[in-house]
Amino acid sequence: MGAQQIEWVGIPAGTLQRGTPPDEVDALTVRYADTGVPRAWYEKETPRTSIVVPAFRLARTPVTVAQWAVFAVETGARTISGIDEHPVVGVTWAEASAFAAWIGSQLGEEVRLPTEDEWERAARGDDTREFPWGDEYVRGRANLFDLGLGTTTPVGSFPDGASAFGVLDMAGNVDEWTSTRYAPYPGAPDSVPAVEDWAADPHITRGGAFRHDVDLARCARRHGAYEADLVAVGIGFRLAASAA
Repeated sequence: MGAQQIEWVGIPAGTLQRGTPPDEVDALTVRYADTGVPRAWYEKETPRTSIVVPAFRLARTPVTVAQWAVFAVETGARTISGIDEHPVVGVTWAEASAFAAWIGSQLGEEVRLPTEDEWERAARGDDTREFPWGDEYVRGRANLFDLGLGTTTPVGSFPDGASAFGVLDMAGNVDEWTSTRYAPYPGAPDSVPAVEDWAADPHITRGGAFRHDVDLARCARRHGAYEADLVAVGIGFRLAASAA
């Protein structure tokens, strides 16, 4: 696999307005009431904090089935079926991390999963936008449940849903692993659980998948692998690296 098969997007150093102010939680609960998401899930995003994120690179799109197939052949990793240009789905956190390490060895540099803060920085940019493309949800800018497709689409199929930095598929298609283990944000309400022991994996996922409602497309929304069937959940991943 050559370097040309990862299209890196340079994310400049900057200040991320991470999370959600506590006084906006009630409004979010009302705005997305039709999804049935309880208020407590939005509280996990609080408080809003200014976080300085160093420069880094992020893959423009998630890892595809075709890319995974090369890894599986060369390393003996598990074969995962699917359509070549679609994102690979059902990968465990450990498998995603192993893929990142392997491709890093091919490229001669450290490649990894993005941290949760890096992911939100790439999605949100320099402002407090609610979605990667802006403040308002626009149907058709991401492969989410409301489109009714019921499966993945080729990576990069929704260019109008690009983030401020031009990163694609940060909302919908596949829910993406980060390298960050779940923990409440510093200053979160006492009601936010210290651990999510009901999760199938302790690491945070971001962005939502084809099976998820629009609330998971929000830049601040923290999620996880809450079912053991990672194919049904729609979990994939994209790669990150230090700034060039």
